[in-house]
Amino acid sequence: MTTTPPSLYAAREPIFPRRVTGFFRRFKWGIMIFTLGIYYLTPWIRWDRGPNLPDQAVLVDIASRRFYFFWIEIWPHEFYFVAGLLIMAGLGLFLFTSALGRVWCGYACPQTVWTDLFILVERWIEGDRNARLRLHRGKWDIRKWRLRVTKWAVWLLIGLATGGAWVFYFADAPTLLTNLVTLSAHPVAYITIAILTLTTFVFGGFMREQVCIYMCPWPRIQAAMVDVDTITIGYRGWRGEPRKHSEAVKTGEPMGDCIDCMACVNVCPMGIDIRDGQQMECITCGLCIDACDDIMAKIGKPRGLVDYLSLADEPAEAAGAPAKPIWRHVLRPRTILYTAMWSLIGLGLVYALFIRTDIELTVSPERNPTFVMQSDGSIRNIYDVRLRNKTGEAREFHLSLTSDEVLRIELEGQQGQLVVDVPADRTVLQRVYVTARPQDPAASMDSVDLRLWVEDIATGERASRDTSFNGKSE
Repeated sequence: MTTTPPSLYAAREPIFPRRVTGFFRRFKWGIMIFTLGIYYLTPWIRWDRGPNLPDQAVLVDIASRRFYFFWIEIWPHEFYFVAGLLIMAGLGLFLFTSALGRVWCGYACPQTVWTDLFILVERWIEGDRNARLRLHRGKWDIRKWRLRVTKWAVWLLIGLATGGAWVFYFADAPTLLTNLVTLSAHPVAYITIAILTLTTFVFGGFMREQVCIYMCPWPRIQAAMVDVDTITIGYRGWRGEPRKHSEAVKTGEPMGDCIDCMACVNVCPMGIDIRDGQQMECITCGLCIDACDDIMAKIGKPRGLVDYLSLADEPAEAAGAPAKPIWRHVLRPRTILYTAMWSLIGLGLVYALFIRTDIELTVSPERNPTFVMQSDGSIRNIYDVRLRNKTGEAREFHLSLTSDEVLRIELEGQQGQLVVDVPADRTVLQRVYVTARPQDPAASMDSVDLRLWVEDIATGERASRDTSFNGKSE
């Protein structure tokens, strides 16, 4: 006799969060407006950098290999600034998670922000929780099709705006918008917008909590970041139990503050019951706190049955003792370490930013061959020197060298001059010849240290790089 193995697939149960008002809901609205405002409006901010440079405040200029952020310009060889910012973002995420749980997920994560926006549209078109439940369970009639198509159309417009805003970060926004409307933009722009429109539409409209539970790795990583002193959302079971409809109350035990109204469950965008304890699905958005506080106020009970609290305070609170001050939970070795590391990296980046010069050079000696013997017996080394002019004006750079030995410098194509014209915000590759005469000691030495200098004739600013001169050893 054969048996059919049980299915490991569970179909998604749609979640229809109920409308709720309160401090955390207002705070989430504020975060949504702030973050979406930054995302959609930043490409349109102008910043005057002078002639020959883009005037978009934030721009990832792939063609010119530059990243512009207001007055800061990052060149490809300065990618360590971007790497440092990414490390700071990671450490900041560790810090806030250790101190306050998944506040990033609950308030500022793009998936959370756009899902909140999509739910707002859904509620505006189809009604609150009960109306949406009835519509979901009802048959597909004209009214249902009309509401669904209207909702999907608005979602697609939001997704289109999302993809459109993203491509504006990589080109001049007004110019690209004109090209998009006139259908003359590069196909990559249309493909990028289409992909981001589709992913925003699907993730924010249909997958929602599944993205957080199954696709995002952070719910699992957070287990290493959270401990008993982390302040996160919890249920004060010692105060709420036994619940109104529990068997204990039916047998005569005094009822706790929880009246089993399910308000905390009905407002949860993840569809969980916070009264079941800490769960991976919880994003600590605080909506269950608003819902519970509203019910407690209506029945004349103290607020805070569901609240931000730490597991370390549970025994003390259950015994009637006061909880530890919040600062004692926040300031502990782990968070102090994260803060120190975050601050050191930030200070290092600021220091590196302020000591940058407007002129730079890199020196690459020719290695094949390492030297060339001239017809008169002199020894010549060849170097490829890249000169960077990071200013907004064309400059003349003078090259020179210093060494303990007698060496001569020449520039290819300069006819005896040692001056190179470098356009604004550009890099010029200049071939440099360094020669030792036959009678000079450097001609017969294995290696001689030397330093190549570049000087901005207009400002006197200088930069240098150390290299070596290879001679013909006896």
